Amino acid sequence: MRATLSVLVLPAFVATLAAQEPSRQGPPADPANRQSQAKATELWEPVPKVVTPGTNAGAPPSDAIVLFDGRNLDGWVLARDGVTPAGWKVADGILTVDKATGSIQTKRLFKNYQMHIEWRIPADVTGTDQARGNSGVFLVSTGPGDAGYELQVLDSYENATYVNGQAGSVYKQASPLVNASRKPGDWQMYDIVWTAPVFNADGSLKTPAYLTVLHNGVLIQNHFELTGETLFIGKPFYKAYGASAPIKLQSHGDPSPPISFRNIWVRELP
Repeated sequence: MRATLSVLVLPAFVATLAAQEPSRQGPPADPANRQSQAKATELWEPVPKVVTPGTNAGAPPSDAIVLFDGRNLDGWVLARDGVTPAGWKVADGILTVDKATGSIQTKRLFKNYQMHIEWRIPADVTGTDQARGNSGVFLVSTGPGDAGYELQVLDSYENATYVNGQAGSVYKQASPLVNASRKPGDWQMYDIVWTAPVFNADGSLKTPAYLTVLHNGVLIQNHFELTGETLFIGKPFYKAYGASAPIKLQSHGDPSPPISFRNIWVRELP
C-alpha cells in the first residue's frame, strides 16, 4: 500500500515544484539594446591592406618578395663571404645546387616571414641515409658553412635515416609530425612560417624562435619552439645576431646528384 501511495504522490510533487520554479529565460531581449551591445565589440579600423593571392597554388601573392623567379640569382651571394655572386646553375626556370661552389644566401635580410619554396630530388638519385639528396633551407644564416637554423631537405621517400634528420625536420631538434615526401623526380614544396628569436641588449635570449611548416600541403611542424641553432654535433644553443639575417640554401657535401629549387618567395611579417 505504501509503494502505491509513493507512485501517486511523486508526480504531483514534481508538478508543484515546476510551478514554483521561476522562469530561466527572463524577460524578452530589447532588440535595440541587443544591437548596441553587438556593436560594442565590432572593430572597423585599422583596415587590413588588400593582398591579391597568386593565380594558382604556390604562385606568389601581390606583396611577396620573389627570391627566385627562374631567371637569375641577382638577389643571392655565396654564404662563405656574403659578397661573391652566387654561382649555382640556372636553366629552364630551375636552380640547381653547385656542390663545388658552396651554399648561397640572400642579399636581403629578413626577420619574421612566410616563405614558399619548391625542391626536387633527382630521379636518378643515389646513396642512402643522409647521403641521398641532402640539402637544407636555413631560415636564418648566422655565418658561413652550416651556421644557423636549418629545415632539412632530403630524399625521405623509402630512405631510412635518423628521424630528426629526415626531410621536414628541424635538424637534430624536431622530427616531422608525418613523412609527406614524394618520390624522387617529383617536385615538392615547403610552406613556412618563421618567427625569429629576439635577444636582449646583453645578448641573452628574450624570446625563442618558432617554426610552422607544411610539406606538400601537409602540416609537419606545428609552431615548434626551437632550443637554439641547429648543430651536427652537440646540444643546440642560442647566440645573438642582428635583428635580421639572410636566408641560406645549403650545398651539402654528400656524393649524391645535386638537387634543384624553383619558385622561391617570402612575405615579411610583423
